Amino acid sequence: MTFGEKVIAYHEQLEFKGLLPDKITMMNPYKESTLISDIAKAFYFKYYNDQQPRNLILGINPGRLGAGSTGIPFTDTKRLSEFCNMEIDDIKTHEPSSVFVYHLIHAYGGVQAFYQDYYINSVCPLGFTITNEAGKEINYNYYDRKDLQQAVLPFIVENINKLIAMGCRREKAFCLGTGKNFKFLNQLNQEFHFFGEIVPLEHPRYIMQYKAKQIDFYLEDFVRKLTL
Repeated sequence: MTFGEKVIAYHEQLEFKGLLPDKITMMNPYKESTLISDIAKAFYFKYYNDQQPRNLILGINPGRLGAGSTGIPFTDTKRLSEFCNMEIDDIKTHEPSSVFVYHLIHAYGGVQAFYQDYYINSVCPLGFTITNEAGKEINYNYYDRKDLQQAVLPFIVENINKLIAMGCRREKAFCLGTGKNFKFLNQLNQEFHFFGEIVPLEHPRYIMQYKAKQIDFYLEDFVRKLTL
């Protein structure tokens, strides 16, 4: 099987069978939408149609406007159209994190060069939502509540092992988020020895929201660390 075929097979079996804490809902776009599943399949056939291993980049968990809408982490429909020549007529999404990631991909050398070397997923491969006091459904992170983190811990460990088995390199992995996500993943790595090293990178959402004027600094920092 190619790396892309392994990713697609991984998506098809991806399922959380545990119990979530009250008021928290899990998103599984690969099972909830045929359109999203088809978009993801087309993407992974296009950029991962080979058998070479990839370096792994792990975000927190999917959000509604990135992987929750396209099935591809940190990739909204605007970036699919602009950078990947994949037009999605049925849905239109814009995610700030996706803007930074595709600036990074361009700085690295383009989509072909980047995806030939890297595969992006998340510490928790399925995302969460919760309804706030205003009645609006919002994204939620696995570490936002201790009971949620404990509920998904076995699922996280299982899926990191599956990502490694797919062909992700074990010398080092990159973590998006230098705070809670890195702390959790680094502690987990010390216990289970998934990778030789976890390299922290600032989260794209934080950069776009709070450090947008310093985007060139972060792009240089990311490229330097990814190419060491």
